[in-house]
Amino acid sequence: MIRRFIGVAAIVTAIALPTLAQAQGVPGGVERGAREGERAAGPVGAIVGGTIGGVVGGVAGVLGVEQRPRFHSYVVEQRRPSYQYREDVRVGAVLPEEGVTYYEVPPEYGVRDYRYTVVNGRTVLVEPRTHRIVEIVE
Repeated sequence: MIRRFIGVAAIVTAIALPTLAQAQGVPGGVERGAREGERAAGPVGAIVGGTIGGVVGGVAGVLGVEQRPRFHSYVVEQRRPSYQYREDVRVGAVLPEEGVTYYEVPPEYGVRDYRYTVVNGRTVLVEPRTHRIVEIVE
């Protein structure tokens, strides 16, 4: 049984990893990994693929690797005003509801459910309901 699981994990990794590298963030990676893993190796593949996809998606961040430089250039071209924040600008920091303007991310970047703003001169992606920074785009 262990050998079979290891074999399935290896197959899923080999088949799904290129696809997972394009997943956006942990949720996108888990979803895509589970789907590709199940397609390659059934229910066990879905479990392994979802786990691997979540890890790869977490490393890649919300924006895909290819989108980061383009999105950063887009934000610079928009010349959005920078909000001055007294705390460290870091993933997990919660921005205030008042005084910060949150902007829609254009659809071509494939980032739904998040907004962006500029804080202390740095572009950040924010979860709109909680105002928590989920990614710093540089």
